[in-house]
Amino acid sequence: MPRASTAMHDDSEPAVWVLTDGKAGDELPCLGVAEQLTAAPEIRRVKPRRPFAWLMPLGPIDPREAPERPQSPLRPPFPDIAIASGRRAVAYLRALKQASNGLTFTVFLKDPRTGPGSADLIWVSGHDKLRGDNVLVTITSPHRLTPEKLAAARAAPPAAIARLGAPRVAVLVGGDSRHHRFTPADIMRFAEGLDALARTGVRLMGSPSRRTPPALAGAVAAVFARHGGWWWDGTGENPYPALLATAEAIIVTADSTNMIGEAAATGRPVLVFEPSGGHAKIAALIAALEGAGVVHRFCGRLEGEAYEPMDSTPIIADAIRQGWLAHRAALVSAPRRRI
Repeated sequence: MPRASTAMHDDSEPAVWVLTDGKAGDELPCLGVAEQLTAAPEIRRVKPRRPFAWLMPLGPIDPREAPERPQSPLRPPFPDIAIASGRRAVAYLRALKQASNGLTFTVFLKDPRTGPGSADLIWVSGHDKLRGDNVLVTITSPHRLTPEKLAAARAAPPAAIARLGAPRVAVLVGGDSRHHRFTPADIMRFAEGLDALARTGVRLMGSPSRRTPPALAGAVAAVFARHGGWWWDGTGENPYPALLATAEAIIVTADSTNMIGEAAATGRPVLVFEPSGGHAKIAALIAALEGAGVVHRFCGRLEGEAYEPMDSTPIIADAIRQGWLAHRAALVSAPRRRI
């Protein structure tokens, strides 16, 4: 069966797969890391049927997606590095390791729930409990917002953003999630905080997410309209990078740890609004970023100072590359040890 390459020079780009079931919350962080390793990562998506999906992450892969099948997400040629995330991808990463005869360097982002032996390298955020010699821990999660992308967005923002005066504050609104819910009282509290902030002369700009409930989006849009802010209505290109790049401060709702981590990569104060609910892991992340001077609670006013951008993506990518190089060197020298 075809194998992964082990003959590349250290300055060459490895062949990289991103292996998930297609959920944005899993695939986008993988792509953020993969794009720092190669210009052209290959996306492979798994689609296990029931009952195989029910048994994951512990069970086997769907036999229909076995490596020897022509439509398998694991069909060869195998990559040098495979970066996976999500419950359904765990078994497929194990199967890929076996099918490549151990040549593919396997990486899993987030806790696979199957122990540190699930991949050659595992990344988890600081609020996860998994630890091990092959487990890399950072405070924030990886993402696709590189300094270059932020600089480009800052140099050429949408006209509606460019017309706003200073200081600009970005408002990134999430929505109901597994751990948080925006009650009518939460929506009123958030809108009142934004209204108080706008009355100080701050210019608001922002966007909803796919999870933003209509009542929340409407309340925020009304505040923006009263104070001459700019609220993205969903038409045209998503202004998300420009919002982050041009803001003096960033307001984020606590339901999205990804948005909090992306905001932290700008070096601008991050003001977090917490709706009803919560989770110990999210609270631990916010507390860690508060301790680092990155995050402040949103109370209707600006707080905090600029800081060195906090971006775990290049740290994770470098650890993967170094791990792959060591893995490859061990494979090359293995035959000599058996002589």
